[in-house]
Order: sequence, then C-alpha cells, then structure tokens
Amino acid sequence: MEPGLRIARPPRPPLLHRLRTLALPLAFALVVAGTVRLASAGHLFLPFQPVTTLEGRLGSKAVLFEDPEVTRILLRNGIRVHTLSAGSREVAVGSLDGYDFAFPSGPAAGRLITDAREARGQYSDSKWPLETPLVLATYRPYAETLRKAGMATPQSPSGGGKPLYYSLDMDKFLDTTERGETWNDLGIGKQGIRNGNVVLARTSDLCQSNSAGTYLSLVAYTRNGGKVPAGTAEAEKVARRIKPLLTAQGSAGADLFQQYSAHKDPTRDPIVVVYEHQYLAYQARYGAARHRYDSDRVLLYPRVPMMTRPQFIMLSHKADRLAELLVGDPALRSRATALGFRVLGSGSDGGGSLGTEALRTYLRRQGVPPPPAEPAGHDETKAGTPKPTVLERMLRIVDDCPAAPTD
Repeated sequence: MEPGLRIARPPRPPLLHRLRTLALPLAFALVVAGTVRLASAGHLFLPFQPVTTLEGRLGSKAVLFEDPEVTRILLRNGIRVHTLSAGSREVAVGSLDGYDFAFPSGPAAGRLITDAREARGQYSDSKWPLETPLVLATYRPYAETLRKAGMATPQSPSGGGKPLYYSLDMDKFLDTTERGETWNDLGIGKQGIRNGNVVLARTSDLCQSNSAGTYLSLVAYTRNGGKVPAGTAEAEKVARRIKPLLTAQGSAGADLFQQYSAHKDPTRDPIVVVYEHQYLAYQARYGAARHRYDSDRVLLYPRVPMMTRPQFIMLSHKADRLAELLVGDPALRSRATALGFRVLGSGSDGGGSLGTEALRTYLRRQGVPPPPAEPAGHDETKAGTPKPTVLERMLRIVDDCPAAPTD
C-alpha cells in the first residue's frame, strides 16, 4: 500500500480578525457616502469655518428664522441666528440692548426704532426684503354670508372648485359693525350656524402688534373718507370715532393665526386680522400633508389694499452680512417664497415687488390655488399708515397704549 499524501490546510483566522477585515471596507464606504452627502448639502466644511452668532428681536416674521431650511442656508454662509419674538410694537418700544438686529413687521414700528437710535447717536441701517398684504381670515360660511349681504365678492378659482379668496367692501363691513348687527342678523343660520356676536374683525393686541396697528390704520383711512389722518387734531377725532369698532372685540394674544388654523369652532373668532403669508404657508403645509388644500378656511382682501413691508434693521455691523443675504441670496429668497412671502428687489428700499408671480407659480406647483393678482373690485389706491407719532396718539386713544419712548 502506497503512503497517502495529506495536505494540511492553513489555520482559519480568528473570528475577530475576520470581522476587522470586513469592517474596514464597510467603514470606508460609509465615510465616502457621508462625505458625498455632506458636500452635496454644503455642510462638509461647516466645522472648519467661523460661524457668527447674531441676536435678533423680531415681530411675526420670526417664522422666517425659525424655519429649518433657512437655518441650514444661513449656517452654510457662516451665520447662526438666535431670536426673541414679540409683537412688533412691543419690540419697538422695548430695550434693544445686546441685539444685533430687529425685524418689525411694518414701517411704524421700524421708524420708532430708527428714530430713537438716531437720537442717541447709535448705528442702524435698514433693508426691506419682503412684503405681504394685510388680510382678514375667515371660514367659508361667514364669507358666503358676507357675499349674500353684498359685502364680499368671490374671486374666480383657477381650475374650478370653490373660491378661497374674496374681496371685501370695508365701508359696508364697518357700517354693519357700527350698527351692532350680529351674524344671526345677517343670516348665518342659512349656513347651519348660530352666532349672536357682533360682526367684526378680531385683531391681536393693539398695543403690541403691527398687524393690529395696521388694521387700525385701515379702519381710520376708511372712516376718514379715504384719507390718512394727518395732524394730531384730525387723528384724535378719527380715533374716537373708530374706537368702538376695535375695542368691542376684547383683547387677544399676539398669534391669532395659530388659533385660527388650529381650532375647529368657527363661532369662536369668525374673522381674524392676519398676514397673507401666514395663510399661504399654512395651505402649502396642509397640501403637503393631505394632498389637498383646506377649502373651509378662506381669505377676505380689503378692496383698498394694505401692504406691509417688514423692515430689517441692522443694530450692529455684525448683522450687515445677514441683511445682504436676505435681499440677494437666491436660496433664501426662494425659501421666503415657499413661506408665503412676496420677495422684493435687491435695493435698500425693496425696489418694487418681484415676487408676486413667483409666489403664484410656487402655489400652483403645490396644488394650492393662488390668490388673484388683483382681486375683483380692487382699488388701485392703497391705504396708508399715519406717521408714527400720529399713529401712536391714535393707539393711546383707542386702547390706552403706553407711550413710545420717542413721543
């Protein structure tokens, strides 16, 4: 018998060694994938670039800086923002020590800030990156009741369906409030609702909020024969006349829109004064979550429009770069459109609206009917806001608001 030849197999590597051999290529692949993802998102070099932290005091436009996508865009540009929000007038009359910028929602509060800083020899500069109309948000049964009463005109919806937007005759609407007529008097019962409250629009706190002060300006303009109250005597006379139209509603918090979009009881606050951007951003979010828009909540546009322009005020030179980005960065401007704003030109004073059609295009892509460029019955005249000192005097008469420091 011939001897057999046995070939010895090499010993198998220990299990730990084999796991290490497999783990190295896997870890490398994960590092490469993560690096590619960070690079494509613009975050790769964030840990290595300096980040400037800015402190801001804002009105309702704090929503812009609370948006996660805006936060990411700013970080890619080396900016981090900490904000403290309140009503715009509250921002204007309060202390701004330690803040790098303020962002009140309208010119009256902005002027209070810039005038006070100029008087004290402090730095300030301004940009106007956005605008949005003041609107009255309501529910379809109330809008239809106003339509049947001859106060509201529905806008033709694009693509069929029920209209989301109505034009409101402010004169007739305020006449109804002055007469003390209730929703039941107007026939809301035909819509299956009973509501014995007086027909009026509810605002946020007049002493704190820009939207409330702007609505006061709109009511004053309407009740003053289509003229902005000028001198103190005229302003005081108009303020006393319109006081019942504004104080019958009682007081409210700063964020009426959150309440309006959350609660399901349309008898609670049938009409609230808000900004267009809040409603349009809500509809876009609603559509993304449910694949349809909310057809129960609608907007009333005053026939004499009241456009508001938030004023970005640099309180220190640290905020100059942020101001430049707000008016010139395409990614930020695109995101502002997605949040319902109409972006303005890149000039220091806004340079005119460039964003209305961009906003309408964005809403169509989201499946939300856009508001008409000019509502039916639209008056080419725009209601104006009184000078800050005149408006302050009216606020003190209407709601006993504390005086601003510049008065």
